[in-house]
Amino acid sequence: MAEDKDKSGAAGDRPRFFGRRSGKSLRRTALGLIDGLLPRLAIAIPGPGEQIDPVTLFPCPVEDIWLEVGFGGGEHLATLAEDHPDIGMIGCEVFRNGIASLLGYVQAQELDNVRVFPDDARLLLPALPDATLGRVFVLFPDPWPKSRHSERRFINPDNLDQIARVLSDDGELRVASDDPIYVAWATRQLDAHPAFRREQLTTQRATLPPDWPATRYEVKCLAGREPTFFRYRRLPR
Repeated sequence: MAEDKDKSGAAGDRPRFFGRRSGKSLRRTALGLIDGLLPRLAIAIPGPGEQIDPVTLFPCPVEDIWLEVGFGGGEHLATLAEDHPDIGMIGCEVFRNGIASLLGYVQAQELDNVRVFPDDARLLLPALPDATLGRVFVLFPDPWPKSRHSERRFINPDNLDQIARVLSDDGELRVASDDPIYVAWATRQLDAHPAFRREQLTTQRATLPPDWPATRYEVKCLAGREPTFFRYRRLPR
């Protein structure tokens, strides 16, 4: 993953972002989705102190809200959205090509329960009210395996504090990684956090809940390193 591509500081105290925001040039169809569909689904960056009621983001009533941090190509989020039409799905992703990929699924599958935050999830989480999410997914995040880059790893105390705040009691946090350094790091961070209880830590995909679809990255990494899957519950307040 590339070094920091967001050094403008235009948003004041916005967290510094490390990673890519765009890749190869998008095809005309993908550009059409970015220009035409994304504005209808995008969640604007909240202003200082602004609160967002996620239930109001969806055209029809939803029974719960789930959020995926860094949805990659969007196949995991789109599958869940199709399988759970009564759940409002929010996906956070900065990578423009990945956003276009998810929009392709949304259009093809005619999904109306998907909303996109096309920026850093750390800008959205503080604007969500307490206990409003039933699930949060952090699947195959950038591992930043070098020790000097450990502060860039998404699973860290500050972000876990925010996730714990927005998760409802007994809400679920699902994490996956194929990087051994990240797996060890995430295990330590999650086990040490007082708001979470470990429910499952496994390399056996067959033991996962049936509603845990594979990501494109997971399928790719199965030919190499073995992924580890985490499930943690939000303890009652």
